[in-house]
Amino acid sequence: MASDRTDLSNKDFSMQDLSNTSLVGALLVNTNFQQAILFETNFSKADLTGSNFIDANLFGSKMMQTTLVNSKMKGANLVGANLSNANMSGADLSNADLTRAVFYKANLSGANLSGVKMGQADFSECNLTGAILPPNFKS
Repeated sequence: MASDRTDLSNKDFSMQDLSNTSLVGALLVNTNFQQAILFETNFSKADLTGSNFIDANLFGSKMMQTTLVNSKMKGANLVGANLSNANMSGADLSNADLTRAVFYKANLSGANLSGVKMGQADFSECNLTGAILPPNFKS
């Protein structure tokens, strides 16, 4: 039986404006969103394994139950984003802005959070096993 999921894997959306787009449940494996504007985009339940979000603007995006294994999010703006129950194992979030982002029950095992801004971010009940954390980290 064929999958009904939209498959945009390996596509290049770098520097494009996809604000307020719904990509719920989409297959976006190894997709390039570098420097893209993704204001309030809904990626919930999408598979973004290995995708590139370097310096992307994900302000207020919805990424609940999203797979972001080994994704590259260095320098991304995730202010107010909701990543509850996301699988972000091995993700590179270094130097990202996580202010007011929600990571409730997210899997951040082995993730790199060095240099992040995280004022009022919610990391409650996260898996942080083996994660690289900033010196001022408080869960």
